[in-house]
Amino acid sequence: MTILDTDLASRFARLTLSHLGQEYPHKLDHVLDGPADAATPSALHPIFHGSFDWHSCVHGWWQVLRLARTFPNMAAASEVRARADAMLTPANVAVECAYLDRPSSGGFERPYGWAWTLALHDEAVRHDAPWGAALEPLARAFAARFTAFLPKLTYPIRTGTHFNTAFALTLARDWAITHDPGLAEVIADRARDWFGEDRGCQAWEPGGDEFLSSALMEAALMSRVLSSADFTAWFGTFLPDVASRSPATLFTPAHVSDRSDGKIAHLDGLNLSRAWCWKIITTALGPEHPVDAIARETAAVHIAASLPHIADDYMGTHWLATFALLALDGD
Repeated sequence: MTILDTDLASRFARLTLSHLGQEYPHKLDHVLDGPADAATPSALHPIFHGSFDWHSCVHGWWQVLRLARTFPNMAAASEVRARADAMLTPANVAVECAYLDRPSSGGFERPYGWAWTLALHDEAVRHDAPWGAALEPLARAFAARFTAFLPKLTYPIRTGTHFNTAFALTLARDWAITHDPGLAEVIADRARDWFGEDRGCQAWEPGGDEFLSSALMEAALMSRVLSSADFTAWFGTFLPDVASRSPATLFTPAHVSDRSDGKIAHLDGLNLSRAWCWKIITTALGPEHPVDAIARETAAVHIAASLPHIADDYMGTHWLATFALLALDGD
């Protein structure tokens, strides 16, 4: 198993710092209500205009801040802090918040970008710096959107892309436990409503452009909202045959045929996020559970399949280091 050490952490940070401020190419999630809304990414988003798209820039910032906190003596840490001082300011956050008030911005970055913004804020407040306070209005705005949206979402979204409900709620709940207990309760209630009776998951995955496992991501979320005993019982009926490595697809790394294709490159993210999910699941089940050794081996194989390729092409480089960090250091 690859170990996240200072050298690898610095490599991840340098890779991400190289594109946090790279404005182009850029894929906007932007609705124009009139000609005045035609603007450059940096004009619309003074903080999150790099890294090809808004949400990748958000979680790129989460990644470098986490690395700077975990490895404060790594070579890139001082640059991370200097750039955060310059970018994560109340004035810049105010422009990002104002964007949400636009008439057609109600669904902006729902739910993936919402969740990563909460994760970024949760990381920022752990630093002896003003970044967390600066980002709080943006985090609160997205938390309010979650609170309003989740009760009216009749059905969860299970696809393994940015719209996946379980992924967003896993990150959002981790933030809400500390910052918004009411939202944490809403998330737990909705997760149990949507997924509590799921049985015998077939795991027909991955789709050709997915970077999340719908099966494992659901299990990761349920491990957060159920007690240890209840999760063990739920998991035993949700994936009853995992001790015999079935469904086989959950134990087999995805093949990535073209890393210059932005959608196909998602499959490297699938390998890394599956490793993260298996770690979450095994932690919740405990080392005595029959799946523990299999899951840890599977996580290592998935990491080995994609970690060497995170810098192969910008279609992966602009975001994969975040998922590599989750795979190696997430829980």
